[in-house]
Amino acid sequence: MKISIGKKMPVFIAKATNDLTITNKDLIGKKIVLYFYPKDDTPGCTIEGQDFSKYYNKFKKLNAEIYGISRDTIKMHEKFKEKFNFNFNLISDSDENLCSIFDVIKEKNMYGKKYMGIERSTFILDENQKLVKEWRKVKVKDHVEEVMNTVKDL
Repeated sequence: MKISIGKKMPVFIAKATNDLTITNKDLIGKKIVLYFYPKDDTPGCTIEGQDFSKYYNKFKKLNAEIYGISRDTIKMHEKFKEKFNFNFNLISDSDENLCSIFDVIKEKNMYGKKYMGIERSTFILDENQKLVKEWRKVKVKDHVEEVMNTVKDL
């Protein structure tokens, strides 16, 4: 089931760093920022994670929680999170359940080779788990500030 603006997040269970299991119940009552990124420890993904980490306390003050999501394993996520001291958790979506809900798996092209991968995207859910904003084909520069300003206005 795919989610669209104004619709409620479907039921899900996901594994995250810090030995967490995240479910819908964990998201109730907070604004949730879910950002999907292609791969741990790559240049754009690292900068994006560092930017979210830098603004994490400001998001917390706005009753917002951040989760980074990719298809990498929990073990890879833990190394990535530790290496760059991210202060939020990363969700492993190796089964592509969340990727499917948010429709972020797209055909990509690198050096003439086509493959299916995560399109850098960010989504905001309100306190009732309704999707209120989405960004697709995200460019990392200044993106987190734009997300922050949107959360402020909710």
